Amino acid sequence: MSSTLKRLQGPADLRGLDEGQLAGLAAEMRATIIATVAETGGHLGSSLGVVELTIALHRLLESPRDKIVWDTGHQAYAHKLLTGRLDRFDTLRQLDGLGGFPRRSESEHDVFDGGHAGTGLSIAQGLATARDLRHGLERIAVVVGDAALMTGLSLEALNDIGHKGTQLLIVLNDNEMSISPTVGAFSTYLSKIKLSVAWQQSKTAYDKLVEKLPLVGGSALEWSQRLRRSVVNLASPGQLFEDLGVSYIGVVPGHDLHALLDTFGRVLELKGPVLVHVRTQKGRGYRPAEADQVSFHGAALPPMDLAPNADAHDPGTSTPLRRASTPHESGSNGDAVPPVAPPGAAKKHPNYTAVFAEELVALAADDRRIVGITAGMPTGTGMARFQAAYPERTIDVGIAEQHAVTMAAGLALGGLRPVVALYSTFLQRAFDQTVHDVCQNDLPVILAVDRAGLVGEDGTSHQGMFTIPAQLQLPYLVVASPRDEQELRGLLRTALTQEHPFALHYPRDPGLGLPAVEPAAIPVGQAEVLKEGRDILFVGFGPIVMRMLDAAMALERDGWSVGAINARFAKPLDRQLILDQARGKRLVVTFEESVVTGGFGGAVLEAIEEARLTDPVYRGIPVRIIGIPADRFVDHGAVGDLRRVLKLDAAGLEGQVRDTLRLIGVAPDRTEVAPDPV
Repeated sequence: MSSTLKRLQGPADLRGLDEGQLAGLAAEMRATIIATVAETGGHLGSSLGVVELTIALHRLLESPRDKIVWDTGHQAYAHKLLTGRLDRFDTLRQLDGLGGFPRRSESEHDVFDGGHAGTGLSIAQGLATARDLRHGLERIAVVVGDAALMTGLSLEALNDIGHKGTQLLIVLNDNEMSISPTVGAFSTYLSKIKLSVAWQQSKTAYDKLVEKLPLVGGSALEWSQRLRRSVVNLASPGQLFEDLGVSYIGVVPGHDLHALLDTFGRVLELKGPVLVHVRTQKGRGYRPAEADQVSFHGAALPPMDLAPNADAHDPGTSTPLRRASTPHESGSNGDAVPPVAPPGAAKKHPNYTAVFAEELVALAADDRRIVGITAGMPTGTGMARFQAAYPERTIDVGIAEQHAVTMAAGLALGGLRPVVALYSTFLQRAFDQTVHDVCQNDLPVILAVDRAGLVGEDGTSHQGMFTIPAQLQLPYLVVASPRDEQELRGLLRTALTQEHPFALHYPRDPGLGLPAVEPAAIPVGQAEVLKEGRDILFVGFGPIVMRMLDAAMALERDGWSVGAINARFAKPLDRQLILDQARGKRLVVTFEESVVTGGFGGAVLEAIEEARLTDPVYRGIPVRIIGIPADRFVDHGAVGDLRRVLKLDAAGLEGQVRDTLRLIGVAPDRTEVAPDPV
């Protein structure tokens, strides 16, 4: 790497560079991003596409006084490099390292801790409104992707921004949409006219003059403005924004630094809200990503050959980069590139998502009522496989989780069996639709809740830790989770054979590699006793059950007799089975990979507390709830590291139980060491 990037102390230093030096800096930044993501994983394609855009914004704006909002935030790698984080960039998405999204705790240049698409415009409108109320002078810019712009929240924000005429720069980073070449040239010419001072001044002066005409001034002004709009409409692909009161400028080539600097410089002098439509290329500077934008944006990253002089080097630099040839596993949120597996690493078993998708495809062959729905994440949720088999029965609504869930309610009303595959963190966005549209109508909509529990490197915004407590309060909704991938197949069949809303939670983890069995529907609300025990009762929900069993075996080697239940269902809870097994125990412990407040363990505790009122045998039994601690978010890091830190790996579970036994002052009744089970 040359020294330009290393010399930068902050974005203010960009103003001392000429355009040639800025172009060289862009090449260095791309090389750094490519090399780092090959090691740590991350959002490669979208980050490479906004390098010039980021340089232009930071050169013209004065961050942190001026504010740059990144929506969804996965585009912000170049922003991090320009704001003093080069020396820590190799820790990207690692435990205790830099986050994969903007984080206010990292830098004063990060405005908002985000991670979900469609939030940026509302945040920017709030910042701009606050500025205006206190008569501030800072400039506000927001960078929003073309997919995020179509979310309901974005459209609501655009309507408010245009109605109020807020002074705001909106940069539409368009790396997906197809702009007709027949209007592109004329639209660019028209944008130059609209940016000119003469156009702005003459338009205002002309309107004031016409409005003062006696008798006909008002009508003449309205007719004149309509005529002007019709001329603009002829060539502009951005009429939606103009109709909302937002001036549209575009299309601007997103990798032409001169064009970006010139356009942004002029736009920042205009009054009111302006949207600049910038056309970028995903994966810019890494030729495999340019050629295959889907794979290098999506859940699985093809092999990355970063050897010098190969296609994988950034234009303008011959910097040798690390060579990695091992394919990536499934990403943490479907559009993040996971890290390269080390050479010689053991092959992982198919993950829960793959097992779910395979089973759904098989079931749909015999049940034509099944319809698959996803919200812009077909690869990450496995629905791409369903789509390949049944394209006419697959619906991708884009980043519109609310619409996905409510439309599923309509499909269910029409006699179909919709399966809505969403990540747990994104299902949060459709909570009202789950309550009002699905559960209130008691409709057989299946919510396939992918990435339940700890997700990993994408951090606080993506951990699937809050959905179960939210769902347990909802009438009619069944909430289930399997202990392994084979039980997942059975629970999916259960969901399709009953007539109520059904939330099926499963993690991003690889499966256990269990041999395939003939799946059968499991009666709703039926738990299973995995082992009998006299002293302690373990009750687990979801794949944490397998780690719970490891902890039980470790305790039994010290003489404890531990019973274990696989709950399968958090709602309805198999209360009677749990109460029967809890009789005579000295401790009951619940296990879940979800936030403990109001979750599965709380439901078990409520059942035992209610039994205590009428049956004295339960009054002396303490209950310990183990899960993700409440009142905190979980930061980024590998899932294994996070489980270790939170004491949710097998050793951590064992340690928490031992701590509880010491706290309540009990010891095993027998001291002989129990033999390991065969």
